[in-house]
Amino acid sequence: MAQYLDDNVGGITGGYALNDGVDVKVPYSFMGSIFDEDEEQAILRVLRQDSLTAGPQVASFQKEFAQEWGVKHAFATTSCTTAMHVATQALGIGPGDEVIVTPNTFIATSLAIVKEGGIPIFADIDPRTFNIDPAEVAKKVTPKTKAIYVVHFGGQMVDMDPIMEIAREHGLAVLEDCAHAHGSLYKGRKAGTIGDVGCWSFHSLKNMSLGEGGMITTNRDDLVPRIELLRNMNIKSWENQKYYWTPSHFDVVDVDGKWGVNYRMNEFQAAIGRAQLRKLPMLVEKRRHIGQYVNAGLQDIKGVTPVYEDPNRFHSYHLYTLCVEPELLGASRDEFLRCLYFEEGVQGILHYQPTYDFTGVKKYLEERGYGGQFCPIADHYFYRRQMNLPLNPRLTKEDADNIIAGVRNAAEKVRDSGK
Repeated sequence: MAQYLDDNVGGITGGYALNDGVDVKVPYSFMGSIFDEDEEQAILRVLRQDSLTAGPQVASFQKEFAQEWGVKHAFATTSCTTAMHVATQALGIGPGDEVIVTPNTFIATSLAIVKEGGIPIFADIDPRTFNIDPAEVAKKVTPKTKAIYVVHFGGQMVDMDPIMEIAREHGLAVLEDCAHAHGSLYKGRKAGTIGDVGCWSFHSLKNMSLGEGGMITTNRDDLVPRIELLRNMNIKSWENQKYYWTPSHFDVVDVDGKWGVNYRMNEFQAAIGRAQLRKLPMLVEKRRHIGQYVNAGLQDIKGVTPVYEDPNRFHSYHLYTLCVEPELLGASRDEFLRCLYFEEGVQGILHYQPTYDFTGVKKYLEERGYGGQFCPIADHYFYRRQMNLPLNPRLTKEDADNIIAGVRNAAEKVRDSGK
């Protein structure tokens, strides 16, 4: 069995470099951005500051991010996971509250709900965009439902208008998980600006990267004091504090019984984030160019379905999700993926196992009487159809051509093997 390289301490969260002897033409890189002297100079400027955390770089990054997205407030955090945890607390999700969520996402989206004792209720996905289906969301609403959490999968946004209609009808909060959606648009509106809260990731795989890091965006003024407390251990100034030492440096208060922790971003991350924010249009354009080039090259292959772009959405191509149709190809997705990797040297990966299938999530749901959740489209999608091809802004035309040729060759090889 192939083993991860020794320096890949993050396992699958850090990359898929393997000691298996395969001559890989196009690896699946976990570096999703481009760094140059802009980021180098940003780090040097931080080293000359007096503060390395919660200082001027963070303040500027928050302000610039809010301006770029056209929202009133932005709050930097340590990750998208922690951003969603803070937002979940700020929205008042608590024990027994049901939150409708997609099963087709990283565990972090449901983890934020579970950490507060809420119940993730999984709604099935659209088979073309792989996003949560609003019609399925509507079926899942009960008197216990408190919120809808959507994930803009792969860089293509959820169909937000019907989601917001459902939310308004039932008085539900809407959280947008925007980890894949830097640069994405829905009918001209930016991700993270439509729901009550948007949560962003700056993991090294993302369209703009700080290595790690996150952001919360919102237009709701009432959430501001709650978010500020919960991402900083519930610390605030004393009432009528005249000097910083009177009666002491700070006070600590709860937020409706909820307690935050240290989810603050440091100055190095924020400085890099400011540089990356300026590059984002270029980074997204490169991704779109590569993704659409590969898309054009993969048309009309029997049994292989390239990316679908909804005409109402601007796809930022965080992921390039290819689907294999076993009935048409005459071979399984796994047979195709093995051939693509071992014989063609193109490293594909899988995203995401339905969240309700994880051992810990099953146990959590069963203990609370919510076991047995199942979404047939999401299940068929992950276990039978989907895979993700390499996509990052550093790929060359030669890389893209190798991807196209690899997919075409692999499809023909496995098709012939199935005869």
